[in-house]
Amino acid sequence: MPKEIIIDISELYKDTETAKLSKLKEYIHKALSLAELGNDIVLTGQGPIWLYLKVAHALHGKARKLIYRSPVTGDILIFDHSVD
Repeated sequence: MPKEIIIDISELYKDTETAKLSKLKEYIHKALSLAELGNDIVLTGQGPIWLYLKVAHALHGKARKLIYRSPVTGDILIFDHSVD
């Protein structure tokens, strides 16, 4: 059964003050490790849009469902491969 896994984007680069483009592969690797395979993933937290987009792209085909969560917008479904 799929789990809901919350990935706080800011945790991917917590060792530095801001996200670094030069560490993008490291951030993606961390996100994929947290997500595992076939789970429902929620992306949240502070981070640059380029990092959100690259992580979302990397999760496509690995996550069953991807949701963006913000205190302003609430949950926004990015994709859901659990339905036909």
